Amino acid sequence: MDWFPLLNSLRVASIATVITFLLGIWAANGITRLPRALKGVLDCILTLPLVLPPTVVGFFLLKTISPKAALGGFLLDSFGWKLTMTWYSAIFATTIVAFPLMYRTARGAFEQLSPEWEACAATMGLSRRFIFWKIKMPNCRAGLLAGTVLSFARALGEYGATSMVTGYIPGRTATIATTVYQLWREGNDTLAYRWVMIDLAISMIVLIAVNLLEKRGGRQYAGSAN
Repeated sequence: MDWFPLLNSLRVASIATVITFLLGIWAANGITRLPRALKGVLDCILTLPLVLPPTVVGFFLLKTISPKAALGGFLLDSFGWKLTMTWYSAIFATTIVAFPLMYRTARGAFEQLSPEWEACAATMGLSRRFIFWKIKMPNCRAGLLAGTVLSFARALGEYGATSMVTGYIPGRTATIATTVYQLWREGNDTLAYRWVMIDLAISMIVLIAVNLLEKRGGRQYAGSAN
């Protein structure tokens, strides 16, 4: 049994999760301070990949980073960077698809934190950077960890956009999702079931982790409220 699809899926999902985490907390923290009207518009834009079909996301990616697209063609001709049909092409797809989960979870965690804490810290002359890293992040860590785990799970199971920008090349771009589909097309149900069971096991671990983090976050919020 070739384990490359699992290793590649974990590699892509891990890198995408790091990017999603950093972008998600940055966007969530910035948007919470904006006026309501502007916040609503940006919130819709940033959440859009969550409701769009993954194939639509893949289509827009191909129109942006493929060799025939303006950006993709420029990077290929100028630097030799091929952004499609490679293993790292999946990072673009999984990051876009998983981003809304991290963003929405982080925003919810930040908004649950009492604004009086931030106001009190500001009156003491503390910088916004200090308030963010030393007050917001520690007190919202349970919610942020839950968002991180969900983003990782979404990135790990992504198929639609990934298949469009990376295709299926055994030993090079194959992921668990694309491998299951390819095995089904070939009629190899036995091996397909093995990969399905591996994916189910990972999904169960993720759900258990999220539930534990949610319970921990509830106790943490109750303690801060007291």
